[in-house]
Amino acid sequence: MPLDAITMYALANELRSALVGSKIDKVQQPARDTLILSVRGNGHNDKLLLSAGSGTARVHFLNEAYENPQSPPMFCMLLRKHLVGAKISNISQPNMERMLVFDLDAHDEMGMETKKQLIIEMMGRNSNIILTGEEGHIIDCIRRVDGDMSRVRQVMPGLIYRLPPEQEKPSFFSLSQDERQALWKNADTEKLADKWLLDSFSGLSPLTCREMCYAATKDASKTIGTFTEAEKLAFSEQMIALVERLNNNDFAPTMLIMDEKPSDFSFMSIAQYENAAECIGYHDFSTLLEDFYTKRDKQELIKRKSQALYKSVKSAHERTVRKLALRHEELLKTETRDTSRKYGDLLTANLYRIKKGDRLVELDDYFEESCPKIQIKLDELKTPQQNAAFYYKEYNKAKTAERYLGDLIEKGEKEEAYLLSVMDEIQRSESERDLVEIRRELTETGFIKAQKAAKAEKIKETPPLRYVSSTGTEILVGKNNSQNDKLTTKTARRTDVWLHVQRIHGSHVIISCDGTQPDERTLFFFFFFSAYYSQGRDSGKIPVDYTQVRFVKKPSGSMPGAVIYTDYKTLLVTPDEKLVSELKKS
Repeated sequence: MPLDAITMYALANELRSALVGSKIDKVQQPARDTLILSVRGNGHNDKLLLSAGSGTARVHFLNEAYENPQSPPMFCMLLRKHLVGAKISNISQPNMERMLVFDLDAHDEMGMETKKQLIIEMMGRNSNIILTGEEGHIIDCIRRVDGDMSRVRQVMPGLIYRLPPEQEKPSFFSLSQDERQALWKNADTEKLADKWLLDSFSGLSPLTCREMCYAATKDASKTIGTFTEAEKLAFSEQMIALVERLNNNDFAPTMLIMDEKPSDFSFMSIAQYENAAECIGYHDFSTLLEDFYTKRDKQELIKRKSQALYKSVKSAHERTVRKLALRHEELLKTETRDTSRKYGDLLTANLYRIKKGDRLVELDDYFEESCPKIQIKLDELKTPQQNAAFYYKEYNKAKTAERYLGDLIEKGEKEEAYLLSVMDEIQRSESERDLVEIRRELTETGFIKAQKAAKAEKIKETPPLRYVSSTGTEILVGKNNSQNDKLTTKTARRTDVWLHVQRIHGSHVIISCDGTQPDERTLFFFFFFSAYYSQGRDSGKIPVDYTQVRFVKKPSGSMPGAVIYTDYKTLLVTPDEKLVSELKKS
C-alpha cells in the first residue's frame, strides 16, 4: 500500500517537529533504493530511513539494523560529501503531493554556506530520491530518468528540478467546501460513491474513499443513485469531517491485520472490514511504517538472496538421497552372498560330474536335510574349477561390499541429516551475514565449491545470538552448525544448561548458569528459545531436551552441529515469537 497524501501530511508534521534543527552525521545506502541518515540534535540521535522502492517508498525513523555493502555505492559517496554536517531547516510537502522536501543548510567545498534540498518522491514506480543545489540544479538522484525513459519529465544531473506534473483532477483539499458540494450534487448517479471520490479528486486513497462511503451508508461501495437523502447528507458530512481532520491534525495511525499479517494502514481507524480485519493503533506514523514495511522488506531481501544457496543445498541433498537409495539396493543384493558360496562348495564337491561346455548342472543340495535337487547355471566357456572359483569370487565381493556399503550408508545418512539442518538454517536466516557464514561452512565441508570470481575477503565471524532475561540470566543461541559446535564444545561451561529440540533440526541453546542450577520458571522461560530457533518454529507443542553441557559429546568425525547427549529431561513447549521479539528489543 503506497503512502497516500493525507498520511504523508501527517508524517511530514511528525518529522518536522522531531528533526528541524538536527544535523546529519552519517549517510548509508544498504540497498539500491534505500538510504539511512543518522541525525543528531534536539537532545537525541536518530536514524531515518528513506526508500524509493516501487510500492515500498517511504520515510520514517528506524530501529531495525541494516547491513551495509562492503563498498558504498557512488550515490552514497556523493551524499556523504554534500550532506554530512548539513542542518535540517525545514521539511515540507509541496501541493499535498506524495513527496517530502528536506531543506538543508550545508557548506560547499570552499566552506561557504549554501542551501540544498533532499527530495523524496514516493510515487510508485516513479519514486526517486533527488539532491538539488541552491539554484535548483539537480546534483544527482538515485534513479536517473532521461529522455528515452520519459518525454514529460527528465531527472538527470545538471537539469533544473521541476515538480512532478499535477494531476488533471483537483486536489480534494485545495477546493472550498462549496466547490466540493457542487461536484457532489452533480455526481453521476450510476457511479459507485467510492469510485466517484477517487475519480473526482486527487489526494485520496481507495481505502479512504471506501471508508467515507462506509461511514455514511454502512456499505463500502454503493451506487450514488441508491443513496437515501439521509445518506447523501451523511456523505457530505464525511467530506467536511475529512478536511477538518486534516486542519486539526486529528490523526490515528492504524494498521490493518488480515489473516494474522499486515495488509494495509491508514491515518484513521478503519471500520469497513468489520470482523474480517483487526485494527491496531500506533502512537506515531514512523513506528507504524517501520512495522508494516521494514520487517517484510528484510524478510523478502533475505529470501531472494538465500534462494540460490538453498537451491544448491537442496540439489546436494537430493544427490545424497539418490546415492543412499542405490547403496541400500546394493546392500540388499549382498544378502544372497551365502547362496554364491553354497554354489561354489557344491561345484567343488562335484567337479568330476561337470564338463567344460555345460550350461547347467543338477546336483544334490546336501546343505538341506532332504538333499533336494538344485540347478546351478554355468559358464560354458569356463572349466568346472573356474565356475566354482567364479561363485567364490561373487561371495567374497558381496561380503566386502557389505562391509563398505554399511560405512557408506552411515556416512550418507549423516550427510543427509546435515544438509536438512542447513536447509532449515537458510530458511531461518535473519541477515545476509548469516547466509555468508552458512556458505563458508558448506565450502569447508566440501558440499559447494568456492566462488573463484569472488575476491578473497576476510569474513569476521559473528557471535551467537545473546539475550538476557529480567533476572539477568544470559542465554546464547547458535545460528548455524559451525556456531553450534563452537558454542557447545568451546564457549559453554560444563555446568551450563544445554537445550535442543527433540528429533528435529534446531539451534544449540546455552543457559549461562555460572555453576548454579536455574529455577524451573527460568528454565521454562528459555525453553521457548530452543523451540523458536528450530525446524518446529511454526508448530504447536514440541519436546525440548535439556541437560548439562558436560553430558553433551561430539562424536569423532561427525558432521558440524551433530552431538550425542545423555542424562537429559524433556519438556513440552510452544514456540513464542512475541516473547523472543520482546527480548530482542531489550
